[in-house]
Amino acid sequence: MQVFTLIADLESSERADKYLHSLFQQTEDLTHLSRSQIQKLLENGSILVNSKSIEGKFKIPLGAEITVTIADPTPLEALPENIPIHILFEDENLIVVNKQPNLTVHPCDSQASGTLVNALLFHVKNLSGIGGKLRPGIVHRIDKDTSGALVITKDDLTHQGLSKLFSTHTISRKYWALVYGAPKWENQTVKTTLGRSPSDRKKMAVNVEGGREAISHFRLLEEFLIPGKNAYASLIEATLETGRTHQVRVHLNHLGHSLLGDPIYGTPSDSQAKWKSLPTLVQAAVRKLPGQALHARELGFVHPITKKELHFEAAPFEDFQNLIDILRQLNK
Repeated sequence: MQVFTLIADLESSERADKYLHSLFQQTEDLTHLSRSQIQKLLENGSILVNSKSIEGKFKIPLGAEITVTIADPTPLEALPENIPIHILFEDENLIVVNKQPNLTVHPCDSQASGTLVNALLFHVKNLSGIGGKLRPGIVHRIDKDTSGALVITKDDLTHQGLSKLFSTHTISRKYWALVYGAPKWENQTVKTTLGRSPSDRKKMAVNVEGGREAISHFRLLEEFLIPGKNAYASLIEATLETGRTHQVRVHLNHLGHSLLGDPIYGTPSDSQAKWKSLPTLVQAAVRKLPGQALHARELGFVHPITKKELHFEAAPFEDFQNLIDILRQLNK
């Protein structure tokens, strides 16, 4: 266990979690902590201000004593399982995979096995311990039914380095998204806050109280239409500056172009107009998807240890690629 004591050197009107993130960037041993990690430390009482627990929205006064306790990594408890994984790159520090759809990234209370972490422990053996007993090596996540490129770390130093890249938004991430309809724009940037929906805890929503900044850049790649009619679907590239939960899905839904097959934000009933607008072959292909038509297509970053620039392209899996092929075939 490590304990750090700092003094608030300026009066801040910012929320504590945001202020602490800025402060920790100036403290060598704490630069790896992201805002989400800081929020968890605040929640479990590992960060105290003047010896008292505080909430993330608290304003820290000038001269306050800030105590940060970092617990030692918990021994891994997730068990190895022989689950196939698609490896794009591997060295002694990290591994990049093309995660298949219908695969949860790490164990949780509702799923103790059958995850990417269980597969990695079988194939890779050693993973960084900073993520804790159920999230070894996990620096970032994508949804269970979202496929694509994901980087996992094998040692704590690499984990800290990649965490810092994510926190400073210096990692390149691009997604392919198949959506209903066609936007009236070729390029669009969405900048909102993103937080838990007050009306449905399973959903995220834009501009809710306590939400965190979320920035997405969208580019129209292809439109799919029946001759003489409006486009019924489009392929959109999403480039992320931030990596909030459900960010691409919520931002596209916010723009009026929900994802094909999205069970939470986009899939309408069979009676709705946008579903009826899809050709029968497309409807059948959408029903074969495990969830939303979203794929993490590209991932790029500077290797924290070797300092080499790395860039990866993850090929879509069969159901996603089949849907694209059908859309393009009908577009001829």
